[in-house]
Amino acid sequence: MVTATKKLRPKPALFPQLCKACGRCIEACPTHCIEFGAEIDPTSGLTPVIVHEDACNGCGLCFEACPEPYGLFPQPVSVDSHDLVVSDPYTYFGPRTPRANQPEAVPATRVPLPAVEPLVLKGNHASAIGALLAGCRHFFGYPITPSTEGAELMAKVLPDLNGVFLQAVSEVATVNMMYGCGGAGLPCLTYTSSPGFSLMLEGISYMVGAEVPAVFVNLMRGGPGLGNIGPEQADIGLVCHGLGHGNSHAIALAPATPQEMLDLTMTAFDLTFRYRNPVIVVGDGYLGQMTGKVTLPDHSFRPGVPSWAVNGRPTHRGNLITSIYLNETDLEAHNEHLNRKYAEMARGEQRSEAVRAADADWLIVACNTPARMARGAVEVLRAGGVRAGLFRPITLWPFPVDALLPLLAGVRGVVVVEAGPGQLEDELRLALSHAGVAPLPIHHVRRHGGVLPELSEIVQRVRTLAEAAR
Repeated sequence: MVTATKKLRPKPALFPQLCKACGRCIEACPTHCIEFGAEIDPTSGLTPVIVHEDACNGCGLCFEACPEPYGLFPQPVSVDSHDLVVSDPYTYFGPRTPRANQPEAVPATRVPLPAVEPLVLKGNHASAIGALLAGCRHFFGYPITPSTEGAELMAKVLPDLNGVFLQAVSEVATVNMMYGCGGAGLPCLTYTSSPGFSLMLEGISYMVGAEVPAVFVNLMRGGPGLGNIGPEQADIGLVCHGLGHGNSHAIALAPATPQEMLDLTMTAFDLTFRYRNPVIVVGDGYLGQMTGKVTLPDHSFRPGVPSWAVNGRPTHRGNLITSIYLNETDLEAHNEHLNRKYAEMARGEQRSEAVRAADADWLIVACNTPARMARGAVEVLRAGGVRAGLFRPITLWPFPVDALLPLLAGVRGVVVVEAGPGQLEDELRLALSHAGVAPLPIHHVRRHGGVLPELSEIVQRVRTLAEAAR
């Protein structure tokens, strides 16, 4: 005689800390032995379900329905809920074994262009053309004055280039789409302005932490709050030190002409992939609207595929992009890695321009559109017998202090010219402090609310200082 032995099927065990109370297990249960709970779990802040084991037939459908790994799992278990160990994406699925075939990077290729006559372009349009020449075929954005013309040109051109233009529902959506695109190793771009840029900061912080490339063109306008659409430079502190919470930095390029809007946007795409870090092109609103002569380069670029990209290729499937390091020592090690990268940027990417500064008694420091007024003021002052010079930082972070220090030896004073509340001056003072240089007499010419400093104001300020110093 054959005796059948009944096989006991495991019943569900619940980790209440992991339950989101989504109700999927309730819908899947044929015996209705699971119901919504009424008490909040202090660990998760949510209300986990309740499992009545006496009514359970052990079918296991709830295990399949639960979207949270180990939220519901089969008994018997010997794990106490207090032994729950939180793990991050790098360790969640166990040790990461070396792959037999490591992905190889496909380098970008340089494509020669025929010579053409110079164009007369608005600054926003020049930047968009620079992005296209750099190989950018993916744009995500939300229209905002005074940067919208850049997005409009990309919307017009990208479909004909087999590219993607996606108008997001918000700036928050924009930056997270860029996270995905950059994580796939594709060059991507957005245009924004001060309040829109503020909304992107959380996503930019994620991208810095996860080392995802992207280019952000921020045309600064008057603030605080919504302010107006006039040109201002009140985001300098933000782009240099406020890119989200934690240890976040990005190279910030400050063009002063439509030509530089094109050139520095192209440069930004090179830098963002070189360092696997977002890059900010920061101009004032007037620069985006300004029209000027622009000469196109003799080449463009066809993007490659980075070895780290998560792009669906079989050899890339072991790649992981994340900014989550739940273990404190792991996060510390990651921050130390980022700090080494920031130091490399600071050493190698300082950019500036000096105009008649070698013998200057009075050094004017200015960037973006105010640097154009400052350049004119230098010529007027020189014609009047005052030895003035201009130092123009092209990178706001890192501040180009290495080029500045030799110019300060014979200077009697520095005048910082800016359309803002003194944030450029703050960057200057901070750079000098880190360099261990005793502060010089630093003066300023400032305008606010969309009003730019005028040439005559700069000239009068320097002349007054020069006469007082006699």
